[in-house]
Amino acid sequence: MSYVAGPKPASGCIFCDLPTHGDARENLVLRADPDAVVMLNRYPYNNGHLMVAPREHVADPLGLPVEAHRALMDRLRDAIDVVRRAFSPDGMNVGANLGRIAGAGVAEHLHWHVVPRWSGDTNFMPVIAETRVMPQHLLASYDALKPYFA
Repeated sequence: MSYVAGPKPASGCIFCDLPTHGDARENLVLRADPDAVVMLNRYPYNNGHLMVAPREHVADPLGLPVEAHRALMDRLRDAIDVVRRAFSPDGMNVGANLGRIAGAGVAEHLHWHVVPRWSGDTNFMPVIAETRVMPQHLLASYDALKPYFA
């Protein structure tokens, strides 16, 4: 309900603005370096749902210089490793949605999702009640992951 009834997001880009303004924990920014930013998804599919984005504001991987793409893939690999070490999931969904029609919530800034998955992590709540049950508070997920990105 906080998403549906809450204030509409201000203009700008979360991947450009949040790493440089305000409190990293409040903004859910786990790591920001010259090449990439790693942050928790504020509306996750599962606890530990991360997003990895280049610092350069581009919508498509082909828009990144080769070296920036390599650095971004290194951060994505690091994020996968951190999620495995911090949460020991049974599996993971890793992917990018290119374009709004493909499901990108922030279509103008390329980003990958890293979503830990566990056997039995789905239940009847999304189907019957249109409600997603999260077993861990968002800031608890942040606190569990942050030491790995230090």
